[in-house]
Amino acid sequence: MLTRRREVALARLSLLLLFWREVCTIEVPLDPKIQQDLKQPPTIVKQSLKDYIVDPRDNIIIECEAKGNPVPTFSWRRNGKFFNVGKDPRVTMRKRSGTLEIGFRSGGRPEDYEGEYQCFATNDFGTALSNKILLRVSKSPLWPKEVLEPVVVTEGSPLVLPCNPPPGLPPPHTFWMNSAMMPITQDNRVSMGLNGDLYFSNVLAKDSTTDYSCNARFMFTHTIQQKNPFILKVQTKEPFNDTSGFNYTDLYSARGVAETTPTFLAPSGTVSSKMVLRGEELLLECIAAGVPTPSIKWFKKGGDLPMQKVRLEKFNKTLRVVGVSEEDSGEYICMANNKIGSIRHSISVQVKAAPYWLDRPSNLVLAPDENGRLVCRANGNPKPSIQWLVNGEPIETAPPNPSRKEMGDTLIFRSVQIGSSSVYQCNASNEHGYLLANAFVSILDMAPRMLGPKNQLLKVIENKRTFLDCPFFGSPLPELRWFKNGQGSGLDGGHYRVYINGTLEIKRVRPEDQGTYTCVASNIMGKVENQVRLEVKEPTRIDRAPAHLTVTRGSLARFDCRVKSDPTLPITVTWLKDDKPVNLGWRLKKDKDSLSIPNVHEGDEGTYTCTVKTELDEDSASARLTVLEDESLSPSNRSAMHADRPDPPMDLELSDLAERSLRLTWIPGDDNHSPIRQFLIQYEENHWDPGKWQNLTSCPGNLNTIILELSPFINYQFRVIAINDIGPSEPSLPSPRYRTSGAPPDAIPGNIQGMGTKKTNMEVTWKPLPDKEGNGPNLRYVVWWRRQDTADEWKNITTKEAKHVVHNTDTYTPYEIKVQAINDFGRGPESHVVIGHSGEDRPTEAPTNLQVSKVDSTKVNVHWNPVDPSSIMGEFKEYRAYYWRESSLLKGLSVNQEKKTKGFYVTSDEPTGILTGLIPYSNYKMYMVVANKQYEGPQSNTVKFQTKEGVPAAPKFFKIVQRYPDVYLEWDKPLEPNGILIGYMLKYQTVNGTRLGRMHMENFLPNVTDFSLRLPDRYTHYKFFLAARTQVGAGEVYAEESPHFTNEAYSKDQVDIATQGWFIGLMCAIALLVLILLIVCFIKRSRGGKYPVRDKKDLPLDSVDQKDQDGSFDYRKKSVPTRPFRRSDEDNKPLQGSQTSLDGNVKESDDSLVDYGEGGDGQFNEDGSFIGQYTVKKDKEETEGNESSEATSPVNAIYSLA
Repeated sequence: MLTRRREVALARLSLLLLFWREVCTIEVPLDPKIQQDLKQPPTIVKQSLKDYIVDPRDNIIIECEAKGNPVPTFSWRRNGKFFNVGKDPRVTMRKRSGTLEIGFRSGGRPEDYEGEYQCFATNDFGTALSNKILLRVSKSPLWPKEVLEPVVVTEGSPLVLPCNPPPGLPPPHTFWMNSAMMPITQDNRVSMGLNGDLYFSNVLAKDSTTDYSCNARFMFTHTIQQKNPFILKVQTKEPFNDTSGFNYTDLYSARGVAETTPTFLAPSGTVSSKMVLRGEELLLECIAAGVPTPSIKWFKKGGDLPMQKVRLEKFNKTLRVVGVSEEDSGEYICMANNKIGSIRHSISVQVKAAPYWLDRPSNLVLAPDENGRLVCRANGNPKPSIQWLVNGEPIETAPPNPSRKEMGDTLIFRSVQIGSSSVYQCNASNEHGYLLANAFVSILDMAPRMLGPKNQLLKVIENKRTFLDCPFFGSPLPELRWFKNGQGSGLDGGHYRVYINGTLEIKRVRPEDQGTYTCVASNIMGKVENQVRLEVKEPTRIDRAPAHLTVTRGSLARFDCRVKSDPTLPITVTWLKDDKPVNLGWRLKKDKDSLSIPNVHEGDEGTYTCTVKTELDEDSASARLTVLEDESLSPSNRSAMHADRPDPPMDLELSDLAERSLRLTWIPGDDNHSPIRQFLIQYEENHWDPGKWQNLTSCPGNLNTIILELSPFINYQFRVIAINDIGPSEPSLPSPRYRTSGAPPDAIPGNIQGMGTKKTNMEVTWKPLPDKEGNGPNLRYVVWWRRQDTADEWKNITTKEAKHVVHNTDTYTPYEIKVQAINDFGRGPESHVVIGHSGEDRPTEAPTNLQVSKVDSTKVNVHWNPVDPSSIMGEFKEYRAYYWRESSLLKGLSVNQEKKTKGFYVTSDEPTGILTGLIPYSNYKMYMVVANKQYEGPQSNTVKFQTKEGVPAAPKFFKIVQRYPDVYLEWDKPLEPNGILIGYMLKYQTVNGTRLGRMHMENFLPNVTDFSLRLPDRYTHYKFFLAARTQVGAGEVYAEESPHFTNEAYSKDQVDIATQGWFIGLMCAIALLVLILLIVCFIKRSRGGKYPVRDKKDLPLDSVDQKDQDGSFDYRKKSVPTRPFRRSDEDNKPLQGSQTSLDGNVKESDDSLVDYGEGGDGQFNEDGSFIGQYTVKKDKEETEGNESSEATSPVNAIYSLA
């Protein structure tokens, strides 16, 4: 792995050196010896702000620090003229610095030193300039004395109390209080405006219960000045009392205050304008008067408010837009409304921009006869002008340089020569500000130098890939060659390879490669050499590895580990058990070639690993130890022992106390017939998690002492838990507490990231250290950052937060970032350098020459010229096409003009894409922008195109009305004809289940929207297919079926009940039930059965009838009186069709009519029914059967089933 990483690093370094040669620039290494001897023009590293406001009570310090070799000298200009520092006794300049200190102990006024200052740092190779520093003295003037008359106002009227604070530098912060120094309560009715005035949308009587005083706080002097208070007298129609239980609407009506429509108190009129600079805050204000108090709403004409950076404040009266950019320009509308009415005010916002960098020039180091360039590109509104200076003088008046050529924002250098080193300044300015950047061009000639240690000894293992390093530097870039033992030609080829950075690779080192290697670097300035002595060693290996062992408990186990290695290399042998170090002591013994374990037990089971190391390589081997029970312990004996969890350890003792470690010793408890496998050590600390016990470490069960590694600045106490095969013991009693001393942090903050939330900042975030890793009090973080690929010094800040925002960065610029944790005991390790980026900005260029080709009915090919990648101002996301349907080519057809977008991720020099999903026969417009991850750029040219005619959409509706013997069809033209309709095509066919009839077709003119068809019979069913047609062809088909047996209109949403599953299932169930009843009737008729005999009119059954188990009725069970029946005895009358036996029971008779004809009283009625009492047949025996031979009717069968 290490070899692979080294190869990658060498490959990267080789590419870097190749890049140096191609662009003809030199990267100077940070080696202190090189930097000490390197001659370099001056570079400004620290300066005061452009707009510098100072406190008049302090000395004035104007900073100007620069570096260079030779050390720069400093001079100043004040208001464009030379400022002689030595002649002013109050002004001193710091040694080896240009920083000015102006003191006033001997008198003088700070105001006398106000003006514009500029610092010049000069050495033999050029002059660097600071920004022009405008020095101004803070002012906090007194409030003018004035006598304020009481303000008289009618209740319900609006009121403005002016503040007019004295003009301070910087302007004071204003707020309102009363004479008792209590803040004035503000709400949607009473609030302070941006100018400091106090606005009343309407005055209430309660407003007169206090006075109002405007206060101005001056930041530099930390003073507050108070204006004389206003006394407010409110004229009312009703006496004032506490109305806190009312809402404002009830309050106004209760007090007789007339309701009024809203009017604006600020700003006045209906329109106003405002100009704001890019990157600043936009503040818009609307304050309205009216009864009831109006509410304020904000809109932006032509779009939505950018809610991600819009803040509504002061009860929606103030609109704040942070980080203003060009897209925030436009017309903002505030609307004030109450229940009486509403008014609007339009504010036209124009966004201008002071210059900002697109490509800031950076320092350039060239060797003689090499080429290079300086680029200075800036943007702004208006477009800034670019001016080049050389050593502080305009380039037009500077001494001529034949190797330099000015081309607008770029300086081209060709075949530079010694003595032409200079510092160039780029000044980008417009009416809103300026940018000034210094970049030197240093012509460097330096003899070769070796950067690595001299006469280095390198030991390597035989047959390994080896690298011999020889870092060097020189200007021009030296040529490097390798020699072995000072003989022969240069080494390159075969199993040798020389990299451009000077490293020699030996692909597979052999014993004969041992020797002294010399690297020689030379250029026109001279040559230098260095030597590397290479020693080739034998590899380290385990000659006899440990073998798997299975031993009886109580016996001796021995693992072998015999090593063979280079005799000149010291070796170290270590043993691990289950990947943890073996605790060698009175029982476990290690000698040169083995590990001995006497009296083994179950706790010794595990995997043992022998590892042998030298300073160059290592080897390892493993084996498993298995412990068997003693044969003398029979199963019966073992079962007789009742195993349980161990008793807790006792008598915890702390010894060998150190800053970050101690020894913990304890006495094990009884193992309760199950050997202790391990001890678990837990700790508790009383600062971060008091009362919470946490696992610290563990040790084998054969030990009773352990060295504990501890963290700094924690108050520990410990306890021990014994564990066997049954489970853990109860915890031991806690040990005495031990507090470790504090120390600097050991850990590095993780997940370090840098990304911009604005175009002028970079937010650095990281994962903070856990509390227990702080190692001491007052944990904080040092954040370091600097621009990547520059020689700028690291900037840093210390914070307790988990993030830091770097402001005033260039747009989308890579930065090197590192974070370091510190506490009161010192600094922790620095993190690795992480690359972050500042925020993105709006792209500055628009795609050009936007064109379309191959226009179809629904798609079009799009072509455009790409933008310069540097103008994207961030990470490229896509080219985004905005397109919308302007109109239809059909007159009178209204269309949806909503804009749609489609992105194209194209990075080629001739980008193209296909726009799909268009509507045929329409006029379209389209423009394109380029987008990065956050912003879109300006619009390209807008192109117009017409899509071709296509097939139409389906008809708007298709309705079928069936009135036998005709079917009437009606439809309407499509919502999207997609062209000029030339007619309709109707196809239809008969449908009978799954059988389809012959297809018929009718064609209609475009003005025909109905059709009728004669049905041959009532049961004929048709399916219709309707489509509109253009010249291109038939469009989407609208299919419908004619209804069955109905005279109602049929549409797609109606449902035919005959085709529903539930209806078909119900009909099947009824048919099955009827079939079952018929089968039952047939069975009854075949074999007879018991059933209740009824008269003709199916009289209901008597309540005393009894059922048999089979569900039929047996009337023989009915008891009858013993006295003779009389016809008048209706209650005891036997059922018709039955007989009375001699014992008085009713007996069912046979159903033969012949038998009944012989009865004395039996007779027929005219309709054939029986009348009266059946007579008893004389020839019938009492034992005759009582089954009826009458056929079973379906009704009676149902009764039998019941």
